[in-house]
Amino acid sequence: KYDTLTPEQKEKLEIMFWYSADLRMAHFLKEEFSNRVLKCKNSKEAKIELKRWMQLTKESKIDEFKRCIQVFNRWFEEITNAFDIPYTNSVTEGYNNKIKVLKRIAYGYRNFYRFRKRILYCNA
Repeated sequence: KYDTLTPEQKEKLEIMFWYSADLRMAHFLKEEFSNRVLKCKNSKEAKIELKRWMQLTKESKIDEFKRCIQVFNRWFEEITNAFDIPYTNSVTEGYNNKIKVLKRIAYGYRNFYRFRKRILYCNA
């Protein structure tokens, strides 16, 4: 977030913006999304703000955002409904990520029982 940057970081960012108008616009869109859409209290508010943000993004004509807009259009109802429901599967996703990392660094356990114990130990 721009507000949390140090003066030195802000200065470096402004220099990069000077070289690229697209980068400036992409950063603006990211900040707008963070400050407007993510701060919505309910799905009704989120629908309005997300539509507004998507329109701004379309008008920017930045190619990298085209796929993002397509995904948001396809999942619009589900995304906005998430503002009414306070539940996520983030804890489960975190556990799955830890298990994947364990598998990667272990180079394959030969004994499934030990591997299971390691997973349970790390996720306790």
